[in-house]
Amino acid sequence: LPLLLEATLLRLASGSHHPFYNGFYYNHIMNDKGNGQDKVVYFNGAKLVVETPKDPVYSSNGANVTLPCRYRYEPDLEAKRKIRIKWSKLRDDYTKEQDVLVAIGKTYMAFGDFRGRAHLHQAGRREASLVVSDVRLQDDGRYRCEVIDGLEDESDVVDLRLQGLVFPYQPPHGQYRLNFHEAERACQEQGAILATFHQLFQAWSEGLDWCNAGWLADGTVQYPIRLPRKPCGGLHLAPGIRSYGPRHRHLHRFDAFCFSSALKGEVFYLDRPDGMTLEEAKQSCQDKGAEIARVGQLYSAWKFLGLDRCDAGWLADGSVRYPIARPRANCGPAEPGVRSFGFPSKGRFGVFCYKER
Repeated sequence: LPLLLEATLLRLASGSHHPFYNGFYYNHIMNDKGNGQDKVVYFNGAKLVVETPKDPVYSSNGANVTLPCRYRYEPDLEAKRKIRIKWSKLRDDYTKEQDVLVAIGKTYMAFGDFRGRAHLHQAGRREASLVVSDVRLQDDGRYRCEVIDGLEDESDVVDLRLQGLVFPYQPPHGQYRLNFHEAERACQEQGAILATFHQLFQAWSEGLDWCNAGWLADGTVQYPIRLPRKPCGGLHLAPGIRSYGPRHRHLHRFDAFCFSSALKGEVFYLDRPDGMTLEEAKQSCQDKGAEIARVGQLYSAWKFLGLDRCDAGWLADGSVRYPIARPRANCGPAEPGVRSFGFPSKGRFGVFCYKER
C-alpha cells in the first residue's frame, strides 16, 4: 500500500466509535425554526443508511462465511463516491472493539487474527459485505459494519453464530480450582474456548442442566438449571441461568463452560484385549497417524457426527469418557451424552483418537 493510504487505513481502524448515535455530531445539522420542529440538513443532501440482516448468520468451525452489509442514500445519489468501510468485532465484556478490516475503495487491510482470512465482497452496487474464511471458534460474536462518506458515518450490527455445543469442564485436580485465565487455557487445551452467555443460554434451552458454577468469556460465573433443586439455588427458583455476576479473574476459582464447534477431522476408537495405560494409548494413536482426542473433540464428534461407543477410552487430559448417542442398558443414564469416569490414576482402557481429514 502507498504509505499515505496505509496510514489513513490505520487511523480509520484505531478511531473510536461512539456507543450512541454519533450522527447527531456530524451527520446533519439541526435547524431550530422556533416552531418546535427541527429540519434535518445532510451535508451530502441525502441520508446515509446502512443495513445488515436482523437474523443471525450461522456458520461452523473451518467453514467460509459472508456477513452481509449494504448501504444506500435517501434520496438516492447517482454519483460515484469513494466510500470508506470499517468492520469491527464487538467484545462480550464491552471493552474496546476489535479491528477486523478497513477499506478505501478497492484497497483494504485486515488486522490481527483476521489477516489473510478477511476481505470485502462487493459484487453488487453499494455492498460492503465481509467474507471470513476458515472460521474459528473465536469468530463467534457481533460485528459492526461502518460506512463513512466524508462527514457522514453510519453503522449496523450483524450476529455471527457458530453451530456448536457447550460442555462443563473440571481439571484433573478437582472442582472449583480454576481462575479465569486458567479456565481460558483449560478450554483451549481441550480444543475449545470459554463459552459466551448466549452460547450457554442456547445450551440450557437445549437441555443442559449443571449444578456447578463455571467461568464464561465475559468474566462472569454462571450455571444452567433445568430442574430446580435444593443444592442448585433452591426449589423456589424457576429454571434458568443462575449467575454469580462478574468475579475477580485472578482470585476467585470455579469450573469452566467451554464451547466447541464441528470438527475438521474424525474421532475413532482403538482398544487392545488387555486395555492400555494413558502413555500406551497416546502411542497407539500416533501409530495410526493421529493424536489422542481432546475432550472438546469427543463432544463434537458425539454431537455432530453421532459418535456412539459404549466403551470407555482415554482422552488427552487424562480423563476416561465415552459418548452415547443412543441410550441403552448398561451404557449409563437414559439420556444421550458423554459419560465420564473421571481421572483414574491407574487402569487400562481403550482410547479415542483424532485425525485431521
